[in-house]
Amino acid sequence: MKARNLTKETVLNHAVAERTFPTFNVGDTIQVSQTFKEGDKERSQMFEGDVIAMHKNGIATTFTVRRIGANGIGVEKIFPFYSPTVSDVKLMKSGKVRRAKLFYVRDRLGKAAKIKERILTKSEKALSAKKPAAATTEAA
Repeated sequence: MKARNLTKETVLNHAVAERTFPTFNVGDTIQVSQTFKEGDKERSQMFEGDVIAMHKNGIATTFTVRRIGANGIGVEKIFPFYSPTVSDVKLMKSGKVRRAKLFYVRDRLGKAAKIKERILTKSEKALSAKKPAAATTEAA
């Protein structure tokens, strides 16, 4: 099923509800909870890393998360924003970046690959907690 052929009205017919994730942008460190079905059991797996890209394309919106795995190997996953398998997203910390895509991080190792943390004020924290991310993706 290609998500590009779907409109916002037909998404509700495919059992995908409105997303109430916190607002996150490129450079932020997030923790994505993804559910997997293995036979008759269902389990949840967490993936924590930095958001290096966001592709805002209506219902086909995706975001790429990168983390450093075992032995210093970089692992990237592309998550569909409106997928029913993505059950929860937690914002761990906000990053201070000046680019829309952080693909240059792939070539860096160690401290050079770190993203500086943006310190949020109390009003910014309250605003990001109240506003869901679905509202920001519709505007773009």
